[in-house]
Amino acid sequence: MAWFLLIVVGGLAALAFWWVGTHNRLVAGRNGYRNAFAQIDVQLTRRHDLIPNLVETARAYMGHERETLEAVTRARGAAVAGLGAAKAAPGEAAAMAQLAGAEGQLAGALGRLMVAVEAYPELKASANMQQLAEELASTENRLAFARQAYNDAVMAYNNRREMFPGSLVAAQGGFAPAALLEIGADEAHKRLAPRVQF
Repeated sequence: MAWFLLIVVGGLAALAFWWVGTHNRLVAGRNGYRNAFAQIDVQLTRRHDLIPNLVETARAYMGHERETLEAVTRARGAAVAGLGAAKAAPGEAAAMAQLAGAEGQLAGALGRLMVAVEAYPELKASANMQQLAEELASTENRLAFARQAYNDAVMAYNNRREMFPGSLVAAQGGFAPAALLEIGADEAHKRLAPRVQF
C-alpha cells in the first residue's frame, strides 16, 4: 500500500511540475512577443516623431502642396492613435489590424510626399531634407527587423499554446492567441523583390 501511495504522490508531483513548467513557457512566450512589440513601438514612435520635421522642411519649399502635407499630418495622427491602441493590447487581432491599416495609410501618404519632393530640386538638395529622408529610411529598415522579430515571437508563442500538451494548459490558463503584424494591402510592394531594368 505504501508503494501505491508513493507512486500516486510521485505521479501527482510530476504532473504538477509539468503543469507549472508548461505554464511558465507560455508566460515566457507571451512576454517575448510583448517585448518584441515594444521594439516596434520604439521604431514607430521614432518614425512618427520624424514626420513633423519632414513636413515642416517640405512646407518651406512646397507651399502650394498643402493637400499632400495635410494628408501626411492626418495619416500620422491616425498612425499614432493606432499605435496607442496596439500598445494597450499587443497581440490582439483588432489592435494589430488597426495599427497595420493606419501605418499603411501613413506609408502611402509619405510615398506621395516623397514623389512630390522630386519636383522641387532645391528641397531635394536641402541638407535637412536629405538627413530626414536618410533617418526615415534607416527607421524603416529597423522597423522591418522589429516586425520580423515580433512575428517570430508571436509564431513561437502561438505554436506553444496550440500544440498538445501545451494547449491543455493554455485553455485553462486563459492564454489567448496573438496576432501577427502583417503588411497591409497598400504596402504589398514590400513583399516583392525589387525589379532591376537596364
